[in-house]
Amino acid sequence: MSNLFHTLREKAKANPKLIVLPEGEERRIQEAVRFIAREKIAKIVLFDKGVNLEKLLQEELASGFLRIINPDKNYLYEKYVSLYAEIRREKGISLEIARKIVKENPVFLAALMVRNNEADGFVAGASLSTSDVARAAIHCIRKKEKNSTVMGAFIMLVPDCPYGENGLFVFADCAVVPEPSTEQLAEIARETADFTKNVLGILPRVALLSYSTKGSSKGKPIDKVLNALKIVKEKSPDLLIDGELQVDTAIVPEVAEIKFPYSPVAGKANVLIFPSLEAGNCAYKLVHRLAKARAVGPLFLGLEKPASDLSRGCGVEDIVDAVAVTVVRAQK
Repeated sequence: MSNLFHTLREKAKANPKLIVLPEGEERRIQEAVRFIAREKIAKIVLFDKGVNLEKLLQEELASGFLRIINPDKNYLYEKYVSLYAEIRREKGISLEIARKIVKENPVFLAALMVRNNEADGFVAGASLSTSDVARAAIHCIRKKEKNSTVMGAFIMLVPDCPYGENGLFVFADCAVVPEPSTEQLAEIARETADFTKNVLGILPRVALLSYSTKGSSKGKPIDKVLNALKIVKEKSPDLLIDGELQVDTAIVPEVAEIKFPYSPVAGKANVLIFPSLEAGNCAYKLVHRLAKARAVGPLFLGLEKPASDLSRGCGVEDIVDAVAVTVVRAQK
């Protein structure tokens, strides 16, 4: 475990928040909950739809850091159904449809508990697709502002890597917005930088990535990056950000010295903002698999309260760290 994740776990322990894990039937979730409750990283609400988790997790229940509920029997169930119907009324969601959605998708119930201030955040995705988890978060939890962009950021930790923050990077958006507009790209950059600074405690150095470095190529995608850079500099003049930069120029000092030596970011970027979801998703999976990096996320940014996704191939340690970072975000 890196110093970063150790630090996040210790921060979480200082003020543990209530986090919902709706996938109680998952063995990896159960194992992670044992560790989380024992270490007092978070107070957990775990959903159980018939696995009889009380017998499996007696010690954790006794700690006071775990509560298990059967969502089908939860006396608040109809209240959540009504709440979802109210939230989505303008989208044509009736009470009957809301009941079907909430009953068939426990992650929606988890998100609604967060919306209703009955939990501080949720973590899901061990058995669900990112689109399912993102839909629940976006539909149920209020955005920071009415027109805020919701995005998915990954904490990437690359072993034996001298680049970024000693191998640590934050990638975005890798999960939500397929083709961000200029304004959305700017917001993704600013929100991800804010997360890096205020949650991870790291000074963000943000690179807006492209297939071009400072005019080496032309095209509408490059114009979008340049316009996004202009917006960010106007709204956050103190933020260390530059673009358009190719990946090697952004992270490798020797390449930056050749291609663009006068940038405050080139060669030392630790926050990488991708021009599209396609680019970001491919990049994080390549780094995760080929460089054997830890990949925690996507962490949904742009919402009033924290929600985190898990890869369906996640390990127990990934779940623990996703919960820890969700707690630290909730503390803010």
